[in-house]
Amino acid sequence: VKEVANLTLVSSVCDVVSTVYTSTKESHPSIRSVCDAAEKGVRGITEATASCVQPVLTTLEPHVAVASEFASKGLDKLGEKLPFLQKPVEQIISETKELVSSRVADAKDAVSS
Repeated sequence: VKEVANLTLVSSVCDVVSTVYTSTKESHPSIRSVCDAAEKGVRGITEATASCVQPVLTTLEPHVAVASEFASKGLDKLGEKLPFLQKPVEQIISETKELVSSRVADAKDAVSS
């Protein structure tokens, strides 16, 4: 999970979502109260679940380590096949706009000629 969260694309998307969430909360008082209540509920559930799950995780630790190793290798291969995972979302959007503009210009030139 940490490796996925550290991917540039995932990290930048999380930053964008966080910024929008914070901005929306600050701009709309009614939404802020709903968000605050939801955050409080999630924190409570997380704390309660963590204490119950910890003994199970300790027991399963060797299996989790093996699964983590497989996931890490798979993520490395995915990164090789999908290099855009190492780019921030803003760069992907910019490059996509440039590509679309280029293709539209090429199509326009082809139709004109």
